[in-house]
Amino acid sequence: MMQRLLAAAGAATDGEIFLLNACAVTNLAERKARQAARRLRRDHPGCRIVVIGCLADAAAQGLARFGDADLLAGNAWKTRIVEVVARAQRGDSGLLPSLPFPPLTVERSSGRRERIRATLKVQDGCSRACTYCRPSQVRGPARSKPVSAAAEEAAALVRAGFPEIVLAGIDLAQYAPPDGTLAAAVRRILAIDGLLRLRIASINLSGLTEALIGAFADDPRACPHFHVPLQSGDDRILARMGRGYSVAQYLEQIDAVRRRIPRATFGTDLIVGFPGEDDQAFARSCNVVEAVGYSNLHVFRYSPRVGTAAARLPDPIPEAVRRLRALAVSGRWRAALGELLDKRIGSTDHVLVEERRGDEWRGYTEDYLYVHIASKREIPVGSIRTVRIVGVVGEHLEGTIHE
Repeated sequence: MMQRLLAAAGAATDGEIFLLNACAVTNLAERKARQAARRLRRDHPGCRIVVIGCLADAAAQGLARFGDADLLAGNAWKTRIVEVVARAQRGDSGLLPSLPFPPLTVERSSGRRERIRATLKVQDGCSRACTYCRPSQVRGPARSKPVSAAAEEAAALVRAGFPEIVLAGIDLAQYAPPDGTLAAAVRRILAIDGLLRLRIASINLSGLTEALIGAFADDPRACPHFHVPLQSGDDRILARMGRGYSVAQYLEQIDAVRRRIPRATFGTDLIVGFPGEDDQAFARSCNVVEAVGYSNLHVFRYSPRVGTAAARLPDPIPEAVRRLRALAVSGRWRAALGELLDKRIGSTDHVLVEERRGDEWRGYTEDYLYVHIASKREIPVGSIRTVRIVGVVGEHLEGTIHE
């Protein structure tokens, strides 16, 4: 979006200005942003560096420090990126003043030209109170893009040549526009001519409503992959995190999806080493990972964030233990993934081809399994092909074109 706004304004600069869109979700994310700024300063003497996004908002609230930027602008400045660049060009420095968050109808993406799928942001902010979470401190309260505006933006993306759209937000479970629901938005967008696939990004458990599950069950273009953050497989740790559900409720909802959509696959986020996570609690998390059989898993080692309630909790877990637990649960997941992938050998899948590497084509099934296709024939990127699954290599499937 920022790139489009700058291009439309014909923005030109004297000298070099770098925009660093910086995350603040973990200590590691902040460290990577600082390292990137230092590299820019070293490799481009005399440049001006603008940090924009969550890290700038965190700095404005005294939750983070960032001394390697000339100018810092919070998330609300993204729709005014042309003004931000103009301020950097004339030599402004320090933190730009905080602004009210603009309505999401102002934020429109034209998609990234080198990609097959386009991300459509329909929700931002969070009104939950998870005890470990930095985004809830810096992204503002939950707010939603109207269904009508989301459908209009989706239609423009399809006309621009994107066959697949992903609906995304900070917390899609809090999507509550004045003119509908997430299920209504899914059905409205699926009515667009030319759309081949629709996905949803990460969604918290409360967002997996019967209406949403039904919308995905009723249309084969609605991709049956659901990334549902677990965070912990132990009820005591979930309560400490303020997640608002139990392990039994989580598993029950996963089963509800599978009853309606038997072929559905799932991804999740898991935090290891949260304060008070003993060996038994960690073992329960591993057991859930194996029981669900996730097709993808994001493991985060807990890092205390200044200003969050979790940073004040007793019983911290040493970093060495957190690192070992991350490795251990990843190993358990890979074993479960191997079983999931092995079951697909001999099946026929529809793969949206996304790229070519030599004589190999790559893409994803509807349920978001990665497939490499060996073929010397030309396959149009952006097309869906019927593929026979013939093997598994590492974390991806191997296939051949099925005539």
